[in-house]
Amino acid sequence: MDSTLSNWLQQVIAVLPDGGLYLLLLFLIAFFESLPMIGLAMPGSTLVVLAGFLVVHGKGTLLPLLLVTTLGALLGDLFSYWLGARFGGQLLNRKSFKKHRKLINRSEVFFASHGGKSIFFARFLGPIRGITPFIAGLARMPGKVFFRYALVSAILWGIAYPGLGYFGGASWRQAQSWSTRFGLLVLLALLVTILHFWLRRSLHLNPGGKKNGN
Repeated sequence: MDSTLSNWLQQVIAVLPDGGLYLLLLFLIAFFESLPMIGLAMPGSTLVVLAGFLVVHGKGTLLPLLLVTTLGALLGDLFSYWLGARFGGQLLNRKSFKKHRKLINRSEVFFASHGGKSIFFARFLGPIRGITPFIAGLARMPGKVFFRYALVSAILWGIAYPGLGYFGGASWRQAQSWSTRFGLLVLLALLVTILHFWLRRSLHLNPGGKKNGN
């Protein structure tokens, strides 16, 4: 590792809290990234990749990091869902929500098109990460169904992103590259799901390859 990167790491580690306070900070990062509107300003994925990278260089340990990021992501999704179910109509009239109406509309369309799968994929799709659980609550998605999707996505996110930083090891640039590739894989899976849904719907509406109305 070159001296510039080494000095940068020492400076970052020096300003971070230790022990339980550090884990609480990571929990809050994962939690707030999952909330509507607040999550738009929180680069949580990048920060937890960095946290995994710092483990290699002596800051914290991996297992507690995985646990707190997973828990933060899950509880954030559940809280976002609760906000949508309990206060969704009121919050949509707030200025902060109206400012991002196009993004909310995109999230509504995404949720309407993919149901429970949208909860899973939104976890890895940046801008709609915190809004989609909120929309699920607003739409009165069954709580048990929402919880299952939220749990699986939170576990995967809470393990994968810190893990990317950890296994990136000596190169922060490499860790960033791996994170991007993982995001692309999730996007590819989403596209495959959309294609599958479209094909299934087309076959259902047009049995035997006949056009509607014939």
